[in-house]
Formats: sequence, C-alpha cells, structure tokens
Amino acid sequence: MAKRLIPTLNRVLVEKIIPPSKTTAGILLPEKSFKLNSGKVVAVGPGSRDKTGNTIPVAVKEGDTVLLPEYGGTQVKLGDKEFQLFREEDILGTLHD
Repeated sequence: MAKRLIPTLNRVLVEKIIPPSKTTAGILLPEKSFKLNSGKVVAVGPGSRDKTGNTIPVAVKEGDTVLLPEYGGTQVKLGDKEFQLFREEDILGTLHD
C-alpha cells in the first residue's frame, strides 16, 4: 500500500539528494568533497496563519531543489524511502541551474 504524507502548516517534506560517490571514470570521491547539502521538495503544507487567520503560503513548491542546513529536520521513513521534514524557515534557499 502506497502512503502519501501531506505536511501540516508551513512544513516541507524533502528527499535528500545523495551525490555520487565516484566519477564516471570510476574514481572514488572522498566524503569531504560533498559540501552541498541539498534536497528535492516532495510535498508542501498549506502554510502558516497570521494573527487574523489568513494563510501565508509557503515560499517553495513541489519539485524545487533546496539548500538544507547540516543538522535539523525530522527523519521520516515511508516504505523503503527516507525523507526529512523541515519548517519553511529552516530551509536556507532554493538552487537553480
């Protein structure tokens, strides 16, 4: 049975992007070369509410590639995949090509 997690409020579900451990030529890369901690947004909550009850939408959307903090987030396992759940304000930025 497939499960889908829809985050609440201003939370964002992210699947971390794991960089390759070796080059196309077969050269193994050291762990320290993976400096960029990024992930792909899988699901987004509706947003937080202000004092008057209006919804403030989340700045990122599904499919965005985001820059994540080194530590933080809540680890979630759905099926055989692992995800992390972050608050919108914990996400450092979006990455564009």
